[in-house]
Amino acid sequence: MNSKRKGKIGELQWRDQLRAAGYVQARRGQQFSGSPDSPDVICPELDQYHWEIKRVERLNITDAMAQAIGDAGAKIPIVAHRRNNSIWLVTMRADDWFRLIHEKV
Repeated sequence: MNSKRKGKIGELQWRDQLRAAGYVQARRGQQFSGSPDSPDVICPELDQYHWEIKRVERLNITDAMAQAIGDAGAKIPIVAHRRNNSIWLVTMRADDWFRLIHEKV
C-alpha cells in the first residue's frame, strides 16, 4: 500500500475514532478544502484543535509535531498516530496539555 493511500486510511480511521467518542461531525479535511495547510481531520465540536494524523510504522514525532505546529495557526496542534495493529496515541505540547487539564479542574 502506498503512503498516500495509507495516510487517507489513517485519516478515515481517526475520524471514526472521533465519531465513536461522540464527535459525530468529524470528517477528513483535505478532501474538502484542498489546501496544504488544512488539517487532516476537521471536527467542529473540537474546533480549537488542529489534527495532524500519522499512520506509519516509524514516526519521527518531532517532525510530525513541527508540521502540526506550522499548520495550526491559533489552534492547538495535536498529532494522532498509530502503527499497524496498535492503539491510537495522541501527542501534544506539554504547555497545551497543562492548560487543558487546568481548565477541566
